[in-house]
Amino acid sequence: MNGEKNTSSELARVTAVETAAERTGATVDEDLAVLAPAAAAALNLLSDAIRRGRADQDAIVQALKAAGVHEAFAGVFDAAAERVMNDAEDPYDFDDRLEADNLGGAASDVRRAFHWL
Repeated sequence: MNGEKNTSSELARVTAVETAAERTGATVDEDLAVLAPAAAAALNLLSDAIRRGRADQDAIVQALKAAGVHEAFAGVFDAAAERVMNDAEDPYDFDDRLEADNLGGAASDVRRAFHWL
């Protein structure tokens, strides 16, 4: 090595993710529920890299936009709104419609926020 340090320019390299649900043999719903914290952790890694000055904020935002993170996030809200209405016994029930409308509005807000970046 001749005194040289072998450093990497990568922020992180994830080769595998083992969820708590996999370790404990959880049900499908429990397994899917652990994906949200994993997604949040990935985004927290990016924000930490920006704060520490190891990543360019413009490059990160553009990479998130190019990857379609906003569409994926909004898609979760859209799917949840659709599911609420599909599971509703009465499609005119105020509470179900309000919940579905709020979820649909959240999806629109996510898309709109990325539109202005």
